[in-house]
Amino acid sequence: MVIAVVVAVQVIASSNRQPALVRADLPTVAPGVDVLAGIREVPVRIRGHDYHRDAFGEAWTDDNPAPGGRNGCDTRNDILDRDLDDKTYVSTKRCPRAVATGTLHDPYTNAVVSFTRGENTGAVVQIDHIVPLAYAWDMGARNWPAEQRLRFANDPANLLAVAGQANQDKGDQEPARWMPPNTAFHCQYAMQFVAVLRGYSLPVDAPSATVLRRAADTCPKS
Repeated sequence: MVIAVVVAVQVIASSNRQPALVRADLPTVAPGVDVLAGIREVPVRIRGHDYHRDAFGEAWTDDNPAPGGRNGCDTRNDILDRDLDDKTYVSTKRCPRAVATGTLHDPYTNAVVSFTRGENTGAVVQIDHIVPLAYAWDMGARNWPAEQRLRFANDPANLLAVAGQANQDKGDQEPARWMPPNTAFHCQYAMQFVAVLRGYSLPVDAPSATVLRRAADTCPKS
């Protein structure tokens, strides 16, 4: 399979642990370039009634395909460690370096959110699949082997720590139905959505293609 490749935005955690996608250096788009070139468009998203989360494997395994991703901690912790600032850590049975506390500069709402590890307080920061699993399923992932769906669900190129309420508001909606309330983030969101589609050879519905192209038009020109 092809793991999602970032074409204009650095997503996989860097050595200095800067928050992914929340950077001053916006992705650039050359004038006249169609950011969806090579991605098949379908007229509409046809929602299947056969989607189930279990088809993408157990939620949050240690199957992070990024270099160093298989580190004894689940992917959720890896993304928290990548995206949060001012972190403290605690050792647990499932992770020797689990994020205990931190601060999220939420790209979806531009809010500053305090994170504390725990069953209830941890819900204020959630991990979003930029291309929702149900959308991927409807666009062809139902035909993938189980191993490919597991990797997709744990691929950091498709994951982002966000405010819990924003994640709930998005649900499994495609760009035609939901874009981040923080319009300043539309460029990054669109470019990463497109990068994931391209990396996994997924098509896009035509209404969402229009929204993604419009969002990409807000990116700086290279």
